[in-house]
Amino acid sequence: MVIFRPDNRGMALILTILVVALIVVLTLEFNTSMRSDLFAAVNLSDGIKLTCIAKSGFHGARAVLHADRIEGNVDTHREVWAQSGLLSENAAVLFDEGKVYVEITDLSGRIQINQLIEKDGTYNALQKDLLLRFLNLPEFGLDSQEAENIVDALKDWMDTDNEVTGFGAEDSYYQTLERPYPCKNGPLEFPEELQFVRGITKELLYGSAENPGILSYVSVHGDGKININTAGSLALRALSEQIDEDMVDALNEYRINEDNDLASSTWYKKAAGMADVNIPDALLTTSSTYFEIISRGLKGTMSKQIRGVVERDDITVKVLSMKIE
Repeated sequence: MVIFRPDNRGMALILTILVVALIVVLTLEFNTSMRSDLFAAVNLSDGIKLTCIAKSGFHGARAVLHADRIEGNVDTHREVWAQSGLLSENAAVLFDEGKVYVEITDLSGRIQINQLIEKDGTYNALQKDLLLRFLNLPEFGLDSQEAENIVDALKDWMDTDNEVTGFGAEDSYYQTLERPYPCKNGPLEFPEELQFVRGITKELLYGSAENPGILSYVSVHGDGKININTAGSLALRALSEQIDEDMVDALNEYRINEDNDLASSTWYKKAAGMADVNIPDALLTTSSTYFEIISRGLKGTMSKQIRGVVERDDITVKVLSMKIE
């Protein structure tokens, strides 16, 4: 009789192959995990470096603004602080790895919307007329009634009472929305807050492919005086009903000419076609107090950006807000 004895060598070979395969899989997984951790550590390290670079650029911009104030009180786009390319080039030598891009924007050259109302909640007539002229510019596509309604709604958003101004809006409107929220009844803290005010659409605020938005022409900071040396073209047109596009071009040409003195806010009368134009002195200045600083640290495809607002006086450049983006 023939007796068959089991041969365990085949089973041992299979088990050996399975164990080796498992070890290979685990090794590959461990290697992938290690590489991921390594990349994460490198990215974290680069992120920290870029944040430090961006902070250096931000505080360097503050130093530039401080030095500019020491040199004089007249602010124009001819000065170093307004030359973003030059600021960035000068800062490039400071870093072994990465680079920084710095941009300073004069917020005093914008329409200062918190000045629309007085402390008692009534309209500031000059500021109301300024804002109405601005909103009625054809670039924004509003008719006169829509512009008036937005101004009323903005007043209601900021004043402390619950009485509706004209066709404005108080809690009685905002609480009936699909996603209700309260009326602010206080000054705006940041320009983007305007999107919550009745009548101000995202397209009006941020603009579209065809039309500009109002966001880049307004500020929540300031005493109501616009720096005529740095104001944008649409802000210049809003200063008077008499000012048209040709006059704005003449103003821009005059103020970029380094031979022209911009120390007095009445220089605008010397620009072509402006001799008979009168802008209230209470709306104009040639000195700036509030600035936005954007500082971006760059390395390869990575970047870290710091955006902040500063207030400058004769002694300090105070940080009012700063966030890492």
